[in-house]
Amino acid sequence: MKGGAIVWRVASFAVAAGFIAFWQLVANWKLVSPVFLPGPDRAWASLLRGFSSGDLWSKLIGTLEHMAYGWLAASIAGIAIGAMIGSSRPMRTYVAPSLEFLRPLPVSAIIPVAIAAFGLTQGMALFVIALGAIWPIMLATIHGFAAVEPSLYEVARSLQMSRLAVIFKIALPSASPDILAGMRLSLTVALILAVVCEILAGLDGLGHWVLLSARAFRSADLFAGVILLGVTGYVTSVAMSLAERRLLAWQASQR
Repeated sequence: MKGGAIVWRVASFAVAAGFIAFWQLVANWKLVSPVFLPGPDRAWASLLRGFSSGDLWSKLIGTLEHMAYGWLAASIAGIAIGAMIGSSRPMRTYVAPSLEFLRPLPVSAIIPVAIAAFGLTQGMALFVIALGAIWPIMLATIHGFAAVEPSLYEVARSLQMSRLAVIFKIALPSASPDILAGMRLSLTVALILAVVCEILAGLDGLGHWVLLSARAFRSADLFAGVILLGVTGYVTSVAMSLAERRLLAWQASQR
């Protein structure tokens, strides 16, 4: 099983290397104008130049701050609201239709409202990111709390445990796999919305860097920003997966 995983990992890196080589060939043969498509060598040189000058460091930190603050706000609110709804059958019955109405609503439709309410500020970005990232967490929490074994609640009633004790000692540990999975999914949403808000509001971050590079036809800088965004998304996802595996190690030991 482990050997098969290593083979798949090597194959994935081989596909990525093949894609980069094909990209370099297309750029060298100028099948697409270099104004619009630089080679990976130029994009890499721009990436190193941006880090050596410190410009990309500040942009990267700005994007990470926007993503982290919005994601943390969404995690706190999503888990709290999801726990209240998921642990109560009447609330699931009466609130579910409203959630199904709001969930498909695209966050892009909320951005003009957020701009009108908060202006082109950090508060607007925080509101939009939190609103978009809250859904995977909240819905996963509701599902996790609703899927708790009913016999556990019966045991809690027989022991006369308080509602808070039931949530923190029974429901929350049981629902933690669903909650952590929702938090991992919401990380990607938070990164995407952070970039969108930076582009629209002119906030300091990689989104603003990409926008200015596109307007100035600095294609190498544009691709450097896009590559850095991809690496950021991959690293944060891997870090969350490792944290999830560590936090859920107790389940493996129980099995």
